[in-house]
Amino acid sequence: MGLLFAGIALYSVLNTVIGFFTFVAATGQTGNTTPFVIVGTALLALIGLGAGIGLLFVKQPWARGLGLGLMMGWALWSILSAGLCTGLNPALYG
Repeated sequence: MGLLFAGIALYSVLNTVIGFFTFVAATGQTGNTTPFVIVGTALLALIGLGAGIGLLFVKQPWARGLGLGLMMGWALWSILSAGLCTGLNPALYG
């Protein structure tokens, strides 16, 4: 149960760091910034969902808790920010 919250906290930190660097890279460019947002979105989904699902297959209690926490962190950030923090909002691609 504790690693579930650790996974949510870990994803929150990674989301903040990757989101910041994506924002900085996108604002430093003139013209089309969509590729930066797409790469940031794919990276966040890969970390949250891909690593979370991968950890569920490791048959250890600590890995399952951390994997569920990563997936729940991705879902919570997606829902609470209406997709802005995870790149799921279509307005970011325009």
